[in-house]
Amino acid sequence: MTNDERRRIIPLATRAALASVAMACFLLLLKGFAAWSTGSVAMLGSLADTALDLLASLVTLYGVRLAATPADHDHRFGHGKAEALAALFQVMLITASAGAIAWRAIVALRNPGPTTGAEFGIGVSMIAIVATIFLLAYQRRIIRETGSVAILADNVHYQSDVLLNGSVIVALVLDQYLGWSGADPIFGIIIALWLAWGAFSASSNAIDQLMDKEWPEELRQQFLDVAARQPGLKGIHDFRTRRSGSHDFAQFHMEVSRDLTVGAAHDIVEGVERNLRTMFPKVEVLIHLDPEGHVDTDNPLVEADVTPHWFGKRI
Repeated sequence: MTNDERRRIIPLATRAALASVAMACFLLLLKGFAAWSTGSVAMLGSLADTALDLLASLVTLYGVRLAATPADHDHRFGHGKAEALAALFQVMLITASAGAIAWRAIVALRNPGPTTGAEFGIGVSMIAIVATIFLLAYQRRIIRETGSVAILADNVHYQSDVLLNGSVIVALVLDQYLGWSGADPIFGIIIALWLAWGAFSASSNAIDQLMDKEWPEELRQQFLDVAARQPGLKGIHDFRTRRSGSHDFAQFHMEVSRDLTVGAAHDIVEGVERNLRTMFPKVEVLIHLDPEGHVDTDNPLVEADVTPHWFGKRI
């Protein structure tokens, strides 16, 4: 990835994080007054989730800015994994929120209290839904351009907010218009369960990055197809990939004919790098050059030939 690309991506991710913080502040004030006015457990649960949204968004902002910090002497691969750590922190907050909401809802089921002001609570929830939908659309555009895992985790969290606010509306309608007094705490429990599931789902991408999980197989094959189209290339093995924040890394061993000069072999490597840079501009590529037939280790996993199946038919 070039410096120009990094400068373009960094502000985009930061702006998305700032938008998330601003939205959380707005909804926190709005829902705080609504929860106080209505006495609704479901609204209280939604308020607690928004409070954690604010904290999570602040952590996301810090993580995005730290991940954008250029590589230094102690972090040669950059600081991209700060985004994954920020995402995991969000998961912990979501889990804590789910537990607190579930406990409060169970207490309310055993000792139900009255709720009031359904119209106001419903109006607040509808405002929150509309505002959150706009934020989600903006975040998705940023995710498509940057691949930020921290913004992705924040996006998953705010997706749940749309359903949470919808649940609050249903709970208030059932409780105050249809007389179902247990609806409010029951929906509080449903919200807690949804939050717990969201926490589990949001953790997978962050854990995959921290564990250096390989790219999806389809993306790996697309990458290899581009790499293998370089004339003079005799094979590819030991292909490894990983993602760190908004940055992708790929490395592999590339075989060329044994009778080539160093300069000629280097020209082939540069050709492969140019092709990959054109099709995968956000990927940092490291190529190790080997003479054809050379074996570095007896480990069959890392030495497996990953050259595309059509290789040799077109070159």
